Amino acid sequence: MTHPEYILTLSCLDQRGIVHRVSGFLAEHGCNIIDSAQFGDAESKLFFMRVHFALEEGAVGDAVLRADFESLCTQMGMNGQLHDARAKPRVMLMVSKIGHCLNDLLFRYKSGLLPVDIPAIVSNHMDFYQLAASYNIPFHHLPLATGADAAAKEAQEARVLDLMHTHKIDLVVLARYMQILSPGLCEAMRGKAINIHHSFLPSFKGAKPYAQAHHRGVKLIGATAHFVTGDLDEGPIIEQDVERVDHAMDADTLSAIGRDVECVVLARAVKWFVEHRILQNGDKTVVFK
Repeated sequence: MTHPEYILTLSCLDQRGIVHRVSGFLAEHGCNIIDSAQFGDAESKLFFMRVHFALEEGAVGDAVLRADFESLCTQMGMNGQLHDARAKPRVMLMVSKIGHCLNDLLFRYKSGLLPVDIPAIVSNHMDFYQLAASYNIPFHHLPLATGADAAAKEAQEARVLDLMHTHKIDLVVLARYMQILSPGLCEAMRGKAINIHHSFLPSFKGAKPYAQAHHRGVKLIGATAHFVTGDLDEGPIIEQDVERVDHAMDADTLSAIGRDVECVVLARAVKWFVEHRILQNGDKTVVFK
């Protein structure tokens, strides 16, 4: 018999006895801990915990477990969640005209390396509708003309929100979606949207950042995955990585290396999100790898 498995995540003010109370709660409800991780932040005075466990006591149902856990959270002032470990989060991908991250995520999804369902791909261009069709995923073309006024942008973003609600999306991934989101949409996606970009910011802004980097003789190329907020490209960082480069490489080579780094960094961030390994800590994140 296969026992149902859960992932418990929580954050709260650091205090004595948290691990004891949580582990005791699980033992009392017939649960067996599979793995556990915790972290206390000396600066924020917050405590974070992630526990993967199996419910082995048949007499304790899902509803009882959740209700009793909610009661424990109330007693201890904890912000806690219980996730079904075997449920596949629903992810919506958004892309413009640069497709390496989209292609990489779709391959990982199809190969079973990324445990998600992808009910929709959204783009302001038509470039990747055939790629979406090859994976049998609905492609939604939501164009937004260059220089579109506020009303047009609002209408386009309303359709994005409608798709999120219709498909019960757990995570939106901006896989090189090259549109600045409005503050309202950023707020609606708070904690549920991840973006990827090169790590040259803020030094090399605008067009052709790799050409700018080549001109300046950079020695490191990197990428950053972070949560989307109203502060452009400044949301809580989830993952970063770098590759060394040298004087013999031209701008096209730097760009190719950058694309590879972006793919890997974004895939890690998405995987950690759907495995409930990321907890926000103010402007930072705690990632239990």
